[in-house]
Amino acid sequence: MNRLCVSLSVIAVAGLVASCGEAPPMRSTQFGFRGTAVGSVTNPRIAASLVALNGIPATPYALDPDNGGERAGHAYQNVKVLGDLSTDQFNHLMASITQWVAPPAQGCNYCHNPNNMASDAVYTKVVARRMLQMTRNINANWTSHVRGVGVTCWTCHRGNAVPMNVWNEDPSSVPKSGQRLIGNTRGIASAGHDSVKYASLPYDPFTPYLLGAYPIRVQSTVAVNGPEVPIKATEATYGLMMHMSGSLGVNCTYCHNSRSWSDWSQSRPQRVTAWYGIRMVRNINNDYIQKLAWAMPANRKGPLGDPYKVNCTTCHQGLALPLYGVSMRKEHPQLWGPVTRDVGGIALPGVPAAAVPQADGSVRHVVSAKAVSPASEASALRSSTAVASLATPTG
Repeated sequence: MNRLCVSLSVIAVAGLVASCGEAPPMRSTQFGFRGTAVGSVTNPRIAASLVALNGIPATPYALDPDNGGERAGHAYQNVKVLGDLSTDQFNHLMASITQWVAPPAQGCNYCHNPNNMASDAVYTKVVARRMLQMTRNINANWTSHVRGVGVTCWTCHRGNAVPMNVWNEDPSSVPKSGQRLIGNTRGIASAGHDSVKYASLPYDPFTPYLLGAYPIRVQSTVAVNGPEVPIKATEATYGLMMHMSGSLGVNCTYCHNSRSWSDWSQSRPQRVTAWYGIRMVRNINNDYIQKLAWAMPANRKGPLGDPYKVNCTTCHQGLALPLYGVSMRKEHPQLWGPVTRDVGGIALPGVPAAAVPQADGSVRHVVSAKAVSPASEASALRSSTAVASLATPTG
């Protein structure tokens, strides 16, 4: 009998361990004060598997320093964004982009008409032009998130024409008319979705928070039930947090102090970096990707006709610092050039960006002339109008 009990106990424990999805041993690292539970738990086997996925390719060939030679805008026709580069810099970047993005069988022809390289007839050239603007904008005006490391096309694409980790608005996440009943699981707490790491949470945290600008809030500031922060907003917020945790391969305590989730003064500096990152992703999705819908073919859109958009995983791919924090700026300085503005899909060279980092750490964004910071946003959200928008977030 005792042996039977022991056997059953072993089986039960084994089942519990197996259900966790990750077998021990784990690696625990403390990076906060003692007693605060601010630390990280990682799986060394998963960490090892990420190395091959986050390497940086060698440059096509060595690029000599700019010697002040002829500019690409004069040497070639219809160069709307990279006209400030020398012809050597321009050709080097074109070879790099081919390596980073284009299918090997197509090469330059993935974006260009080989009979007329200046033509805009191939839609991918129009998209690539706007993506170059976006990359330069990130490197110039979102240093609050990317710091001095910056990004290149490789950061997201990793050799694929379409980045591996993208998303569309999900029609199944929106309840149909008459389905707002108990037991309806459309878009609400239902396990089995990688977007929230298989938790029983609303599985589209991207539409309200990374496309829209719904306030990300978990906890009411009052002790009584009311409309200020409904439970649906809490669940949707946790869905986004699960996505961010999985995208970066970190625990909640990478940004938060669990004794007081909302208190900025007790949070780690990484929370501020993440705050800017959320706004950077909104800028990318709304001002660059969504506005390219007119140029995209049907196979580059979701069921609702929206183009593939980015989230945290698009760049991070399991790492707190994309590509282990290694910058490609030295080899590809062309992507840190001046920013140009969009005029209906056709770029004008040399137009200065409206967005610049501010001395106090806030950022003046391209999309708005108003400088914002975590503290100023928190103050604004105390208004009843802002809080009311939490009542029915999408997803």
